[in-house]
Amino acid sequence: MKITESAHQYHEKMFPGYKSKFLETDPEFIERFDNFVFDEVVNQDDLDDRTRMMAILAALLGCQGIDEFKAMLPAALNFGVTPVEVKEIVYQSVAYLGIGRVFPFLHTVNEVLSAQGIKLPLEGQATTTAESRLEAGIQAQVDIFGESMREFWKSGPEESRHINHWLAANCFGDYYTRNGLDYKQREMITFCFLLAQGGCEPQLTSHATANMRLGNDKLFLIKVISQSLPFIGYPRSLNALRCVNEAAEKSQ
Repeated sequence: MKITESAHQYHEKMFPGYKSKFLETDPEFIERFDNFVFDEVVNQDDLDDRTRMMAILAALLGCQGIDEFKAMLPAALNFGVTPVEVKEIVYQSVAYLGIGRVFPFLHTVNEVLSAQGIKLPLEGQATTTAESRLEAGIQAQVDIFGESMREFWKSGPEESRHINHWLAANCFGDYYTRNGLDYKQREMITFCFLLAQGGCEPQLTSHATANMRLGNDKLFLIKVISQSLPFIGYPRSLNALRCVNEAAEKSQ
């Protein structure tokens, strides 16, 4: 069995002139893997390369695939994902993964961008202040999930109400309000963070609904799951598909 011409060409687009050492140490594995991922999977649907790479980077953050993230980041840049978009994906992941899991990825992004001669820090993308973040975050929640979220920030038992306040002010007010990615892109990467880390099915279903509300329909989300599958495995992909189906049924 040999690597197909389609897989070879796609690999060359991602990593011009690079030849994997696995071809020498693990030829049977890499032939099957490359043919599956870079031929069968990428040709399964019409998801564009730039969106595919944004989804893959977000999924790799979610599953903590730091080594593969470092390998795929230059490919994402080659396919048109901008340094600002990469940074925004990493920044927003902190709200869903926590800094304990994101810290190594932030270092990796800085290393890769610096190695490519990109001056840091990048141009700022913040649009809120300490005074405006709550109001802006509430509006972002309303824009994404609907008017029912208008008062959510002050709901719940008194002893835990502050968490809903933080969700509005921090998660949405600090991150979703930033320039660099629009709401549809931010909801897509959130979907990827959640599907890849697993154990977040209620939130994943909720964000699948939000994606659909913004125009990332069921078929689009299935494409995102399909392109993420080689990087996160079948169990979490199948769980994500179930959540998308549940969200679609509720949205009818």
